[in-house]
Formats: sequence, structure tokens, C-alpha cells
Amino acid sequence: MRHYVRQPGWVGTTISVINEAELREMTPAERRELARTLAAIDYPHPLHELNWHRGRKLGAIMSMIACIVLFGWIIVLVLTLHRHYTATHWRFAWVGFDLLLLGAFALTGWAFWRGRQIVIAFLLVTGALLCCDAWFDVILDLGTNGVWESVASAAVIELPLACLMFQAARRLIRLSTLVAVGARGDVKAIPSIWRMPLLGGEGEGRTAPVGRSAAREGEATAMSAGGEGGSAGRGRGLA
Repeated sequence: MRHYVRQPGWVGTTISVINEAELREMTPAERRELARTLAAIDYPHPLHELNWHRGRKLGAIMSMIACIVLFGWIIVLVLTLHRHYTATHWRFAWVGFDLLLLGAFALTGWAFWRGRQIVIAFLLVTGALLCCDAWFDVILDLGTNGVWESVASAAVIELPLACLMFQAARRLIRLSTLVAVGARGDVKAIPSIWRMPLLGGEGEGRTAPVGRSAAREGEATAMSAGGEGGSAGRGRGLA
């Protein structure tokens, strides 16, 4: 049964409201278009007031500066570091590192258990720490009797775990994107994360907010979608 409601400010006009049966009769493309229209009305884009383009340029510039500085520092280390060095806090360095890795695993497990988005960051951090652990274990044991034990540990435990962490983070990013675009009614093939636009490609400068007249027009289109000719509820005056 189609219900009719009077819209505030629209004198002498009623709009027909779509019921569930009519929604099921619509094609998937029509339902996606309806979802996009309703989302644009009810949930304005959060980047309307954010100058994202400037922030993105600043991030790129800072990253380039960091690369240049780090490259120069690497050259300095190659030319000045000795082949042998006696560490004064060897135990504290490794115990502290393993405590940090333990904390990363614990936070990752907690975020998985609670189902929080922060698990993606914890997965990436834990994977990076595992790679660092494998690197230093192997490099610091080169030329010693324990080098093959370190190589086996890296190949069997640390690097496979790191790959699982990175793969899980990648999959969660894609699933989160799929859920977000699905809720917006914009379901389509999701590209790889290397080609996926940051923030869905919505950050290219500012977008003008939807005006009141445009919102009313979109609302009228959404409410009357599914009716014959899309105008079943317009032009019906109230007695």
C-alpha cells in the first residue's frame, strides 16, 4: 500500500512513499540510485569543509623531504660506521623490542576480538616489527654459529607471520571499502589498493554542499521512484 504524506513548506502538494513491495519490484540499478540519492540528502559528505587537497600536497612534500634526508644519512652511515661495535645495552635493546612485539600482538588480538577498525593499523605495525625482527636476527648473526638458526626462524616463523598480517590488513581494507560503497549504493568492482583512490576519490578539493532546493528535488525524486513515470505522488492537491 502506498502512503501519502504532506511535505512541510510544499503547499498543496503530497508525495507518495514507497513501500517494501515496490522496493523489491525495482531493479538493482534503480535501488542503488535511490540509495545514493537518499544518502546525499541525509548524510552530506564529511569532506565538504575539509581542504583535503592542501593536506595531501603537504604530506607528499614532507615524505619527499624525509626521503632526501634519509638517503643522505644512509650515505653518512656507510662511510662512517665501523664493522664492529660493542653495545652497552644489548639485553635491554632485545628485551625491549620483544616486549614491543608482544604488545603489538596483544593489541592486534584485542582489536580482532572487539571487531575494531584499528586492527588494520595494528596488523601493519605487527607485520613491520616481525620483518625488523627477522632482519636483525639474521644480519647480526652473520659469521657466527647461530646464523642458520636465525635464517630458519625468519623463513619459518617471522616472515610468514608478517605476510599473514599484511594480507589480513589488505583484505580488511578492501572489505571495509566494499561495505562503505555498498552502504552508499555505489556497488561496483573494487580495484586493488595500489590503484584505489584515497578517500574514494572525493578529496579533490572542496565540493559544494547540497542546497535546500537541490535537496528537495532529490528527495522528491527518491520518494517518487518506483511509481509509474516517477510522478505518481506529485500534483495531487489536498482537499
